[in-house]
Amino acid sequence: MNLQQWLSVTLLCAMMALFVWGRFRFDITAIIALLAGVALGLVPPEKAFAGFSDDIVIIVGSALVLSAAVQRSGLVEAAVDRLAHRLRKPGSQLFVLTGLVGAASGLIKNIGALAMLMPAATQLAKKSGTNPSRFFMPMAFASLLGGLTTLVGTSPNIIVSRVREEMTGKPFGMFDYLPTGLSLLVIGLIFLHVGRRLLPERQAPITMGQALNISAYATEATVTPQATIIGDTVADFIESQEGAIEVTAVLRHGLRAQVHPDTVIEQDDILILMGDPDALERAIAATGLALHDPEEAEQGSDETGVIEAVVTAGSVLVGSNAGRLMLKERLGIRLIAISREGSRLRNKPSGVKLVAGDILALQGVLDAMPGQLNQLGLLPLAQRQIRLGRKRKGWLAIAILAGAMLATATGLVPVALAFFAGAGLVLVTGALPAEDAYEAIEWPILIMLGALIPVSETLQTTGASDVLAVELANMAVHLPPWGAVALVLLISMAVTPFLNNAATVLVMAPIAAVFAHDLGYRPEAFLMATAIGAGCDFLTPIGHQCNTLVMGPGGYRFTDYARLGAPLSLLVLLAGPPLILTVWPL
Repeated sequence: MNLQQWLSVTLLCAMMALFVWGRFRFDITAIIALLAGVALGLVPPEKAFAGFSDDIVIIVGSALVLSAAVQRSGLVEAAVDRLAHRLRKPGSQLFVLTGLVGAASGLIKNIGALAMLMPAATQLAKKSGTNPSRFFMPMAFASLLGGLTTLVGTSPNIIVSRVREEMTGKPFGMFDYLPTGLSLLVIGLIFLHVGRRLLPERQAPITMGQALNISAYATEATVTPQATIIGDTVADFIESQEGAIEVTAVLRHGLRAQVHPDTVIEQDDILILMGDPDALERAIAATGLALHDPEEAEQGSDETGVIEAVVTAGSVLVGSNAGRLMLKERLGIRLIAISREGSRLRNKPSGVKLVAGDILALQGVLDAMPGQLNQLGLLPLAQRQIRLGRKRKGWLAIAILAGAMLATATGLVPVALAFFAGAGLVLVTGALPAEDAYEAIEWPILIMLGALIPVSETLQTTGASDVLAVELANMAVHLPPWGAVALVLLISMAVTPFLNNAATVLVMAPIAAVFAHDLGYRPEAFLMATAIGAGCDFLTPIGHQCNTLVMGPGGYRFTDYARLGAPLSLLVLLAGPPLILTVWPL
């Protein structure tokens, strides 16, 4: 190799060493590598930022926005809730959760699918008395396998598709990954169900929300004409929510009606409900109740949100109530729920006389609320995600996602344009507030992609990828075809825990393509092996965001991943090559 080629390989090795060292965050490491590439003359200054305009960055960012919109719709959680009463044993719960996250990961970005179902896993764990750590890691691994089934399931698939287009003029289609990916997903789900006992018992550290233990909020909900519980008894309503909420009062025609299990719920009744914030939100969303009077104008601004705050001893609210102080009329703040330790509140939140120590859920303009809370003598609590008072768009996000996928599957528009348009539509239609969209985008991932694309291309521009491919070809010259594919799969799986899956495929895909050419084979099987290897990091918490996401909530240690992940990696290595070659013959 010449000097430029040595510099390119050395730069990538040094970058990998920084990833392993962990001294810098992965996006910072990518920036360091880009600057070093420019300084060494490997990346021309005029092309230093070309990666940020690449379609891959647009697709990944847009997919994250669409994932957040689907998550906010609550439809997946609703589906899990309907299954919950049938799933009492941990084994059946795990099988359904991993199956759902695997299937969802093919439709949306796998980390979005995992984040969407983790709350449901926590709920099911509570019902069966199971430690949630028994669910989280298998779900993370299932999301990785599910991401292999479609073009948009994971970033490596998108990058590999582009490499094939550069080589053959034709990219991989939306469902070209499905036969191989689905087979590996089924094999993986069976193993995760059987091998779940390999995981040790771990306990996540107590979060601030758990330490506060706010589990008994009281709120009022109006029975709208569209409510599905009209004509049901109070007992029927409580049973449909599996006893997760309590009806402490029924206000009818301005009067308090006696609460009895046989009380029939009528239109325009106002129900005073108590329970966990999530349970209240699910009950209200599932039955068509409203947190406000039907005649009220909806607070649908993207800038509105819900904040928890505690009433201090010096607050102006002590001894009064929100209605008397006209909080909504004067400040635009709506009191939607109250929690008081040891009390069963039977009045509307706006009519409850407040005392020091009450916990309030307040809805208003987020930018203005810090100053308003200070003015009222309220102390904001640690931020927690509370969806009470936030309207859901139901099937709208699902319809937009389906439209984007259909447009790409039929070849009507390019993937980047379809998903960018889908992300724009969920914002325009209000299916996802703008601030939630910006929070959903994993900016470090996009920065890393944009910075690494020019760095990875130095292997090609200097000719280093050709040299490395020749060396690989010399190693594989006496191997059978399946052995050559297995070699690429093994190298990709070995590198991705240390380099990050997107970075791995950016480096390995061009090498694998040239490797296939040197052996006289078509490139598709080797590109597929690269994508599968890069997408299957089951050994560490750092190679893929999904593994990182569950580490804290599951209380896992670094070595826990290999206990379950090593045998799963071996299964993929054994089953992958024959499955790939069956679909993509050489």
